[in-house]
Amino acid sequence: MTLSLTRPNGARSIDELLEEARSRLVRVTPEQAAERVARGALLVDIRPAAQRAVEGEVPGSLIVERNVLEWRFDPMSDARLPQATGYDVDVVVLCSEGYTSSLAADSLRALGLSRATDVIGGFVAWKAAGLPTRSA
Repeated sequence: MTLSLTRPNGARSIDELLEEARSRLVRVTPEQAAERVARGALLVDIRPAAQRAVEGEVPGSLIVERNVLEWRFDPMSDARLPQATGYDVDVVVLCSEGYTSSLAADSLRALGLSRATDVIGGFVAWKAAGLPTRSA
């Protein structure tokens, strides 16, 4: 099998996709995320269980793995969570280092959740900032 490294017309690199997603977000620092959570925002941890087991968790965060995020937060979905009360839900997405969470938060914004954002630096930055964590 021969690999073709000629990019098809219209294809974008992951770096381009990430840049585009982030251009539509107002990303927050871990401290800003903690402030939003204190005011009622949902901190949604999208990391897989194996990653949380190694890295730890944020107490009180809502665990929704990435592969089901849109179904759980689309207010029109039959599979939505009770917390998905409408399009104005304040959702702050957390991944390990703040890459996957940017793509995920942008996807939630595309569903109409205009307040969705993510944490710059992810869980690693949250923990480094001295914010609450626990072993998974």
